[in-house]
Amino acid sequence: MENILIAESFSLLSTPLLADACIRLGLTPRIGPPGIKQIDREMCVAGKSLPCQHFGSVDIFLEVMKEADNGDVLVIDNGGRSDEGCIGDLIALEAKERGLGGIVIWGSHRDTKELMGMGLPIMSYGTYPAGPQRVDKRSPDALSLARFGDLTVTREDVVFGDPDGVLFISIENTSNVLKVAKTIMEKEQSQSKKIRDGNNLSEQLQFDRYLRARKKDPALTFRQHLKKIGGAVEE
Repeated sequence: MENILIAESFSLLSTPLLADACIRLGLTPRIGPPGIKQIDREMCVAGKSLPCQHFGSVDIFLEVMKEADNGDVLVIDNGGRSDEGCIGDLIALEAKERGLGGIVIWGSHRDTKELMGMGLPIMSYGTYPAGPQRVDKRSPDALSLARFGDLTVTREDVVFGDPDGVLFISIENTSNVLKVAKTIMEKEQSQSKKIRDGNNLSEQLQFDRYLRARKKDPALTFRQHLKKIGGAVEE
């Protein structure tokens, strides 16, 4: 899928819907550690991953951006550090001018005031006013992969981020996950409308029927019941 189509499809969805779609398809949701936030809560991130590892100097960002396609999302591995702002206004502006679709950081940023008015989706784990005071030895795979918590992100991944967090899906699975997420969304929207029209969720999900069935079969789970009736509330 092209970045423009990925972004357009995700604009109607959310990371919870994508996570549910992954589960429905038998895929393990690859979700970043909790706590990541958008700098501008109105701006979500969606695009193919442009991963790199940070070792204290911004040259790594300039180098990896030379290989970027329009709409790629810069995924920065800074080891989850909170004691340095690894990117600021100049790198973010460079990313925007090169056509990147956003920046997602396993670590912290700085220059928040400038970044908020830039119009580029950026997500990180916090802020710190000082930049790195170190230059560490670069690893051989610094431009080919990024670690994000326990996850490893490569150019074969797509990154999605919104107020609920950040999630990574392989390029080969992205189209199917987006399609299933859209189906789940439409089902939930239908259920929401029925609730507002007076048909409560218990009635829609035949909850009394489930309780009767569970008396006969204590091993029956609510998720199994939902699959039988085609309901949507959890995967």
